[in-house]
Amino acid sequence: MQGLVRMYQRVGLVPLIVIGLILGILVGSLVNPDIIGGLPMGVASFIAIFGKLFVGALKAIAPLLVFVLVIASISQHQTGTQVNVRPTLVLYMVGTFLSALTAVVASKLFPTTLTLVTGKIEQAPPANLAEVLTNLLGNMVSNPIDAITTGNYMGVLTWAVLIGLALRHANASTKVLINDMAEAVSLVVKWVIWLAPFGVFGLVTQTIAETGLGVLLGYARLLAVLVGSMLFIALVVNPLIVFIKTRKNPYPLVFTCLRESGITAFFTRSSAANIPVNMNLAEKLGLHKDTYSVTIPLGATINMAGAAITINVMTLAAAHTLGIQVDFVSALLLSVLSTLSAAGASGVAGGSLLLIPLACSFFNIPDTIAMQVVAIGFIIGVVQDSVETALNSSTDVLFTAAADPTYAYQGR
Repeated sequence: MQGLVRMYQRVGLVPLIVIGLILGILVGSLVNPDIIGGLPMGVASFIAIFGKLFVGALKAIAPLLVFVLVIASISQHQTGTQVNVRPTLVLYMVGTFLSALTAVVASKLFPTTLTLVTGKIEQAPPANLAEVLTNLLGNMVSNPIDAITTGNYMGVLTWAVLIGLALRHANASTKVLINDMAEAVSLVVKWVIWLAPFGVFGLVTQTIAETGLGVLLGYARLLAVLVGSMLFIALVVNPLIVFIKTRKNPYPLVFTCLRESGITAFFTRSSAANIPVNMNLAEKLGLHKDTYSVTIPLGATINMAGAAITINVMTLAAAHTLGIQVDFVSALLLSVLSTLSAAGASGVAGGSLLLIPLACSFFNIPDTIAMQVVAIGFIIGVVQDSVETALNSSTDVLFTAAADPTYAYQGR
């Protein structure tokens, strides 16, 4: 058994994920009658269990991992040791704002007309920006046990920071125990991450078998603007930000983050579920633990470049469909609004879509129309939400590394 495990690990996690991806596409195509067909849907339903278990395990362990790592880092932090939380937060906000502006420019260059649909939206969208920010602040003071069980990372971070500060005066044996707990949870996370190929296999099989590609063709232009904007941010804007910050070639780091964080985030469609993956990557990059244990879970809450793009592109597409002319000043204000409101779309698959009515209200677009735009978002979510999460989550590690002097001065 141990020999089999060692052989599995020797192949490498990324090649195994690629194998899982290919197998998922193949099996999903064999199940979907619109592509190849031949296999019963029960096969896909059985394989999909692997994806559900993998995502469930990541979501379950992530809040506990953040909680113990932040407590361990802060309680054992030595006075005078430099951490880089503030520079990382600045990069988060700059990146999100530039993403919002990119979405505006793309929407102007490639205006999109929507075929509005009706659909049932279970969640109620926020009424205004004040409600978004109020909910965000309210999450910070929620019950700590409830925050861990529900994956409320603002609450988890708040209480972990306070408990960590209180434990800085604890005796040495208590700090050793806390550190041992953090190491134990981190080891469990590594075990879960090594199951990613099976999770990807299940998730891809289910997606291809149930959705196929036909439903997406009707929204090809909208998807092209959305995905194109996100790729431009990932491959042009973010590398430029990293270069300005580090003064070194950004692309090795960019591609590492996209490969090792973006791929898993693409299939889990949850920044929260990808936190353990990002923590593991930050450790591999040799980043400061006191920094990334705070900035990565915080990034899963407020670093929402992909969400800002989704909000702006969908809103401006709705405005174009209704014949509403949007001037530059209004577009700029929309970018500021989406940057702030995107911070409330914390880690929930499709969460950014529920902020579209808020942005639509900026142009007096009726709520009935805005909710039809949200319905379109859920239809194309298999691509839009996956790419959005991959951009959001991989950028968490990217900007954490860029703000860390340990990385910035490596290889000079």
